[in-house]
Amino acid sequence: MRRQAPATLVAAAVVAVAALIVLSFVGPAAAQDTLRFGKIPSTVRNVGSLYLFIAERKGFFARERIAIQSVVIEGGTDRMVAALDAGTIDITHTSTPYLISAVLAGSDAVAIAGEVGNPVYTLIVRPEIASYADLRGKTIGLSIGADTISITTRKLLAKHGLRDGDYQTKELVGTPVRFECLKRGECAGVPLGQPNDIMAVKEGFRRLGDSTEAVSAFQFQVIAARRAFATANKDKVVRFVRAIADAFRFIRAPENRAEVIKAIVEQTGSSEEIARAVMALYFEPDRGAMPRQAEIDLKGLAQVIDFMGEAGTLKAPLPPTERFVDLQYLRAAGIE
Repeated sequence: MRRQAPATLVAAAVVAVAALIVLSFVGPAAAQDTLRFGKIPSTVRNVGSLYLFIAERKGFFARERIAIQSVVIEGGTDRMVAALDAGTIDITHTSTPYLISAVLAGSDAVAIAGEVGNPVYTLIVRPEIASYADLRGKTIGLSIGADTISITTRKLLAKHGLRDGDYQTKELVGTPVRFECLKRGECAGVPLGQPNDIMAVKEGFRRLGDSTEAVSAFQFQVIAARRAFATANKDKVVRFVRAIADAFRFIRAPENRAEVIKAIVEQTGSSEEIARAVMALYFEPDRGAMPRQAEIDLKGLAQVIDFMGEAGTLKAPLPPTERFVDLQYLRAAGIE
């Protein structure tokens, strides 16, 4: 007579069959789609990339079955669109003037989501500089002329009585590079992002003002892709946008403040005191530094185009904002 299988073996067999049934329905759905994301070297550990850190840490990318492969493009934000066009990366963040100039020159790139909105770039000066007037005849480290950092800093200086020709400029791409120029004494003043500006003040440098004094509405950076790639991979792009939208919502939610501060410390390597100061700078009051949910501020983008026209980078008639954006991915992700 055949012996009956123990109850434990029967139960195990039932579980195994059930698992096979589940797998037959799930199939490849659990597989992740990889996106090669181009990163600007100076922002890899900057607060501007916090949303990517949060999207990864909180599982928003995993939920959307997206795997981010970080690709650092040397040379700064002016190289990002070229990397897109070369097929080195699938998606990237980039400053809006570079995207605009590249598209007008024939690039297939287009903005698909918003990143840094109205940035806070603080004009930090040497300890001996007590006022804007003290910068007259001195060297100020700016970014590339067409960069929004340079444009907004020049406007801040003009607001306080310093016009082009009243000071010399040095072209330096990236907050860390400009900070080094300040520390070496080769620059009397430089615009710095967070957390470097707050660290600089703690080290004894002076804060004269910030970019939001001169510009209140801006679309500083966007996330871009080639139109052809985004069209061919719409579902993947929409899932990416949905994940980062949730990251921005998480960062902005007051109830998450303590967790976001801890994330800033881990992301940037700064102290908790500095992380708290960064959050206060952005949200007390809200300066629009970060989007609510990855939206693109079309009025802010129009402001960039106007500034490029004022600087002579663009010639009249100025192009419409619609030429540089494709909002279908935001809409498909439930964002207007």
